[in-house]
Amino acid sequence: MAAVAAASSMAATAILVPRVHTTVRITHCSALPSLPPRIFSASFSSSVKLSPESRRFSQLLAKASEETAVDAGEFFTDLKEKWDKVENKFTVILYGGGAIVAVWLSSIFVGAINSVPLLPKIMELVGLGYTGWFAYRYLLFKSSRKELATDIESLKKKIAETE
Repeated sequence: MAAVAAASSMAATAILVPRVHTTVRITHCSALPSLPPRIFSASFSSSVKLSPESRRFSQLLAKASEETAVDAGEFFTDLKEKWDKVENKFTVILYGGGAIVAVWLSSIFVGAINSVPLLPKIMELVGLGYTGWFAYRYLLFKSSRKELATDIESLKKKIAETE
């Protein structure tokens, strides 16, 4: 009991006693020379001169921010008009909810795969291999690029059901 009281009183005094900063000299055991001390100057920002390129860039940023300003009210009115044009609102909500659930489940699945040792690296190698094969098969030669374009167009027609 006395040991607990002594320990708690020592902890209390350790908290209440102000710390005194002392200078400790550390010797480095390295063959590399030490760096000179840092010099902080308040006038550093005033001594920096802007180059013509940086001025042009800041003007470009100002013009871009002026031109791309979007009115939130206009955005919401456009969105409301598009929503009013939709006939099957229940189906759109159902598909949207399904898409959100699918993204959530896929993120869980990818997280589980990512936690297995070596499997992410193997999947990365498979992806790189498939990318190389696809580039060789469809992108390298002109005739294969035309074949890819016709395949994409036929897929678009199947999706749009115009075939």
